[in-house]
Amino acid sequence: MTFAEKVRSVVKSIPKGKTMTYKQVAAKAGNSRAARAVGAIMRTNYNDSVPCHRVVRSDGSLGNYNRGGEARKRAILRAERAI
Repeated sequence: MTFAEKVRSVVKSIPKGKTMTYKQVAAKAGNSRAARAVGAIMRTNYNDSVPCHRVVRSDGSLGNYNRGGEARKRAILRAERAI
């Protein structure tokens, strides 16, 4: 399984109402130093079964969202009661 496939699998496992940081996702996928790679993988994700909006920055900020920007990401996370 490729690192990208592992990342998608980890992100799929994030339950509704919860978030993980890019670094946490990277570590769980097998490389704790690959947070930027996780961001690149999520940036190109258009698969609805991979809830990339649940991945946030370590500093607590949301980061961007390829389907409507940070405001859309915030709205989705609020609707899921994750923030």
